[in-house]
Amino acid sequence: MSEFVRGLKNREPELHYKGNAFLRLMGYLKPYIKTVLICFVLVSVLTVLDLYKPMLIGDAIDKYILTMEEGQLSSDTSLSATEIAAAAALTPDQRWEGILKTAGLYVLVMLIAFVCNRMQYLMIQEMGQKIVYTLRTELMAHVQSLSMRFFDTTPVGRIVTRITNDTEAINDLYSNIIVRLFRNVIKVIGLVVVMLLLDVKMALLSLVMVPVVAVLTFIFRRLSRRCYQVVKTRITALNTFLSEHLSGMRVIQIFHREKEKCDEFDQKNKELYDAGFREMMIFGIFRPLIYLASIVATAIILGGGSSQVLGNAITIGTLFMFTQYISQLFQPIQELAEMFTTLQSAIASAEKIFTLMDVEPIVKEKDDPTRPDEIKGRIEFDHVWFAYETKDGETPTEANAGNENWVLRDVSFVIEPGQKVAFVGATGAGKSSILNLIGRYYDIQRGAIRIDGVDIRDMTREQIRAAIGQVQQDVFLFTGDIKQNIRLRDDSITDETIREAAHNTNASHFIERLPNQYDERVTERGSTFSAGQRQLISFARTLAYDPTILILDEATANIDTETEQWIQEAVKTLMEGRTSIMVAHRLSTIQHCDRIIVMHHGKIRESGTHQELLEQDGIYKKLYQLQLA
Repeated sequence: MSEFVRGLKNREPELHYKGNAFLRLMGYLKPYIKTVLICFVLVSVLTVLDLYKPMLIGDAIDKYILTMEEGQLSSDTSLSATEIAAAAALTPDQRWEGILKTAGLYVLVMLIAFVCNRMQYLMIQEMGQKIVYTLRTELMAHVQSLSMRFFDTTPVGRIVTRITNDTEAINDLYSNIIVRLFRNVIKVIGLVVVMLLLDVKMALLSLVMVPVVAVLTFIFRRLSRRCYQVVKTRITALNTFLSEHLSGMRVIQIFHREKEKCDEFDQKNKELYDAGFREMMIFGIFRPLIYLASIVATAIILGGGSSQVLGNAITIGTLFMFTQYISQLFQPIQELAEMFTTLQSAIASAEKIFTLMDVEPIVKEKDDPTRPDEIKGRIEFDHVWFAYETKDGETPTEANAGNENWVLRDVSFVIEPGQKVAFVGATGAGKSSILNLIGRYYDIQRGAIRIDGVDIRDMTREQIRAAIGQVQQDVFLFTGDIKQNIRLRDDSITDETIREAAHNTNASHFIERLPNQYDERVTERGSTFSAGQRQLISFARTLAYDPTILILDEATANIDTETEQWIQEAVKTLMEGRTSIMVAHRLSTIQHCDRIIVMHHGKIRESGTHQELLEQDGIYKKLYQLQLA
């Protein structure tokens, strides 16, 4: 047991959600308040019927089954003197008729209970599914609104767990727990009231074990809450590990690290197993204790009630009712114990979900953004300073310009509409950061970036990115077909537009040789296509969207010899009539550009055409000579 307690203490850090997750979850019930009220009414009817069934049988025992004579029972029974006299005067046929009527009434009660139970079950299940659907949709929309910095620092597996596992854990809260919680609370209150009305002494005798159950429930609640949070954290860690390592399986196999990664997985799997075992132990101890308490309470009722029956204080029918009620009293408590698992799991999941939903986008939009009628493609960087991470309150100045955090240091340039500009420099010089800033995937710390004279912070991200077509070195293709990967669910792009874009970017050369052509199946990440083929599909996708500004980030780096010429022709087609910005290490691919900007340690060191830079005898010429060599 000491190991068990230590396991709870050595748990993962507590969640950082500071609000009341349960109350926030209840806010999702507002659109379905009528459904909830109807379900509560049906549940109340079910509770009344559950309380009435033992009464029905108990009365039948006293009236029709036992042979009674007038004056045999004291006035302290559940039957009045008139009822006792009437029962004693019944003939055997009348008793049999009464039993049949009671049986028929009991069947009717069961049928009504069945109908009410089915109705409330179907209504609450439908409501639960709709709420979880809404919650999952909101969560996905929120995740897509977050800045790229969030995805730089958050494992994909953690996000997937929030949208899938955690939302599904909440489903039981809406479709099961809420109604059952209401039903059990009403049932416990109803049972106590009915027992007190039947016989106060027997009722007090029945409730002897309630304080013990209350203490056990309190202890269970504290221990279970800690356990469920640890289990959720360990599941997230395992999903994160799997997501990362399945994506990187090629690297694992290349370096023959399968055994080491299996050992690492085994460790995380063992941590989840231990957390699940502690959760099972808590539940496995608590429920039997509650059951034991119900057995003890029943024994007390039978012992105390039998003496009262022998003393003619109560009838056998009343004793039967109390044995049934005491069983029913502990049954909802046992159900509450079972519901604690789901309830605590749902609350733990809700805390994680709402922690994610409360993450604010770093890149925020203005309430009244500027909306230019048309974007022509003039780009201006005005003394731009940028760092992915800065110290709190740190502002960029010449004094701290040497700080390694600054990726761009006082960068200024202008690209006119239709110009073709390339950025070159060593790795880490800030080239790709400039491309990311144009699309406003990050915000700068100082200076301004303008498109057509308008600060991009005054525009909507949607408008900015709709005007930009970006082709990256690592092309991502989605599962589906080629047509879907070019269209990306934009129904305004017709099949004819797709074919034309593929033809103009030379992608049609290989697509139309495939068995299903544009309907050819694309596997995850497009693994069945070569790097060059994926790049050509990416070019066709960009051209189909017809952007004003074209960004090529090492788009011609990873290409095979067979498709190199096609890609070079596709690049020329894409750049025609557009403001084009390129980042390339192969200087031979950018010699035709109107201007080449050389970056070094976050600053612009040289700028000019290919020939002008060679004449300057600077960084560009050294890079050019190294590549020639």
